[in-house]
Amino acid sequence: MKVLVCVKRVPAPGAKINITADGQAVDTAYLAFTTSPHEECAVEEAVQLVEQHGGESTVLTLGPAEADEQLRYAASIGVNKAVLLPIDSAEWDPQRTAAAITSAIQGIESADGPFDLILFGNESADAGNFQVGVRVAYALARPIVNGIKGIEINGDSITARRHSDAGVEVYAMPMPAGLGVKEGINLPRYPTLKGRLGSKKIEVGQVVPQGVLGGQQMVSLVQSAEQASATVMLGNGPEAAPAVVDLLEELGILK
Repeated sequence: MKVLVCVKRVPAPGAKINITADGQAVDTAYLAFTTSPHEECAVEEAVQLVEQHGGESTVLTLGPAEADEQLRYAASIGVNKAVLLPIDSAEWDPQRTAAAITSAIQGIESADGPFDLILFGNESADAGNFQVGVRVAYALARPIVNGIKGIEINGDSITARRHSDAGVEVYAMPMPAGLGVKEGINLPRYPTLKGRLGSKKIEVGQVVPQGVLGGQQMVSLVQSAEQASATVMLGNGPEAAPAVVDLLEELGILK
C-alpha cells in the first residue's frame, strides 16, 4: 500500500514563545523546532502500516527550507520518500495551506498513482486550526475521520477507531481515504544510527506550492502575561517541620 503523511514544523513543546515587536510572527531566534506530536504519531503509524502490509510511505510538509530537518527525521525512522513545499513568507492560512497540499498530492498521484491512505495530525501543535486535513480530503473527494487512535487495514477498506465521551466509535471506510491521527495511537520509535545516516542520503523532492490567500487572516499575535512564581524557604532540616505542617493545613491537605 502507499501511505502519505503530512507534517508541520512547529516550536518544540514547552519552549518559551516570544512575539516579534510588530506582533506579526513568533520570534524564532532562540527556538528549537520539531514535528507536531500528533503528526509524529502519524509518521510512526505510516511506517508500521508499510511494515505490516508492504508498499511505501511518503512524508510531505509545507514550510521553510529548515523543514528539511523534520522530513529527514521522518526518513530516519523508516519513511521512504520526502517532499517539501517550500515557502519563504510567514505561515500560510489553513485554506491556502490545504490548497497547496491538495495540488501537490494531485501532481504526485498523476505521476505515481494514488495514495491508499493520507495521514494527518489531528491538529498542529502551534495554530491548532483543525482544518487542513479535512479541507484536503474534501478537495480530493475522499472520506476522512479525525481523532483516530486505531487503524486496521482490511483488503481495500479501513477500520478506524476513536474515543468519545460515549465510548469507542468505529468507522469503516473504503480506500483511498484520509485519517486525522491523535497522539497516543502508538509510541513513536527513536531513530537508529543506521536510520540517521540513511536519512542524510535521501533525496528530498520539491514541489512549488500553489494556493491563494484564504478568508482567515491573522491580525496580530498577543503575548500572554507571564505568571511570576516565587520560591519560599520554609527552613532547614527538622526545624522546617512546623512550617511545612502549617503550609499543608493552609492548602487543605492536612485537616
